[in-house]
Amino acid sequence: MSGLVDKAKHYVAEKIANVPKPDASLTDVDFKKVSFDSADYIAKVSVNNPYPHPLPICEIKYTLKSVGKVIASGNMPDPGSIKASGTTVLEVPVKVPHSIIVTLVKDVAKDWDIDYELDLGLIVDLPVVGNITIPLNRKGEIKLPTLSEAIWGSNDEAAKEASKETKREIAN
Repeated sequence: MSGLVDKAKHYVAEKIANVPKPDASLTDVDFKKVSFDSADYIAKVSVNNPYPHPLPICEIKYTLKSVGKVIASGNMPDPGSIKASGTTVLEVPVKVPHSIIVTLVKDVAKDWDIDYELDLGLIVDLPVVGNITIPLNRKGEIKLPTLSEAIWGSNDEAAKEASKETKREIAN
């Protein structure tokens, strides 16, 4: 009898191991805006669903590190679902308090960017199998906006045009 149970366990384990799973990648991390209490960033996650039906995403957990220190961590509960047989791009908002940014002054002053490492866990509910976590990691640097970009936007042409307009107004 125990041999039959062992064979059944082995069969189920083998079938579950061969179940196709969604795959994901962290495609980008960008600066979004500055508010009175924090700097906001957006992490873009591309998720591919191999199934012909949508899959619910239970939660996204993240930890953002810079210079070896955790500068933000949190979770995004119930961010929606992954569309059937296709790719879904999720935007994960990450808030970094200003008090933490002050500790990064040495890194920022050196090259006007923040070197980062983002660890992200995408928790997906697979039918029959249950919840699985897809671990993601990305290292890179986030370029900070210059003063002109913060005032006139990130488009250099728009900044040049605004500067010309301001000079014309001053001349008149």
